[in-house]
Amino acid sequence: MFTKKRISFFAILIMIAGLLAACGGGGGGGKKKVAIGPPASETNSVSKLILEAYGVEDGDFEAYQEGFGDAADGVQDGNIQVSIGILGLPAGSIESLQASAGDVKMLELSDDAIKYIEENSGYKRYTIPKDTYDFLDSDIETVTAYAVLMGNTDTIDEELGYELAKIMVENASENTHDQAKQMTLENALNGAEGLPIHPGAKKYYEEQGLTVDNPVAELKADKKDRKSEMILGTGSQGGTYYPLGGEMANIWNKHIDGVNVTNTETGASIENLSSIRDGNMDLGMTVHVPALAAVDGKGDFEGAKVENAAFIGHIYPEVIQIITREKAGIKSLDDLK
Repeated sequence: MFTKKRISFFAILIMIAGLLAACGGGGGGGKKKVAIGPPASETNSVSKLILEAYGVEDGDFEAYQEGFGDAADGVQDGNIQVSIGILGLPAGSIESLQASAGDVKMLELSDDAIKYIEENSGYKRYTIPKDTYDFLDSDIETVTAYAVLMGNTDTIDEELGYELAKIMVENASENTHDQAKQMTLENALNGAEGLPIHPGAKKYYEEQGLTVDNPVAELKADKKDRKSEMILGTGSQGGTYYPLGGEMANIWNKHIDGVNVTNTETGASIENLSSIRDGNMDLGMTVHVPALAAVDGKGDFEGAKVENAAFIGHIYPEVIQIITREKAGIKSLDDLK
């Protein structure tokens, strides 16, 4: 009888341990796993700034450095407690996570944190309306920047830059991605401030009546030497850049003769800018904040300035979205300390 009771007791312990593992520890003790984006990505850089704003240090949490799609899977499985992403609104990956998990919670930034981020970066306060997602009970205060398209001035000649900008705006209706509706003439120069503009893009925007005050980039590219195969750097498959960039490439290919643009999965902003600098990429999607750092040789680009990248067009507003699950028991990023 004693043996049976002892076996039963240990069986219960094993069962409890299994349940805790399946829940990723729930809201219990121990370091929380936080998805901060791939190395050499803008998500990674801004995630560190956000955590710094809360006084959260490296030793306070376990960093998970993968794309948002893999991070969302980890949140769903309970193996990641918090995921920080730079995404369009609404983000399909967050909607899918809610459909699967049913208890997604979005964390907002405090006023002090927003002030700190604004003072130390190009991000600005942004309010996510509560009707953006069906699981929100109130508006969410966060920060935003702009996603922009940068072109390699060594390979994108003036006429091609003109066509790329023109098609982004005038054929955006052919793009089925939710964020494509942001690629309008009215928004065309959002995120361009402080960046050199491609002379082809400048010509198109001025023909449409826009005032362009940006410095004009110098081109080495010449139409007679134009490549037939172009590479567009996007981001991870679980984010916004990859699917949106894929549709952008298809539309360019449809309307520009003799050029085939192929979108490729990357670590996003910083990797794309570095690849343009190194001659391995022709076009890159990026947040405007690291683009400014790249052309100025600051931050991640100190000593490695990007001198051959120019603004071609605005894509959509990039919004910081921080998600967890109700079962994780996290009410604020302060809980990571």
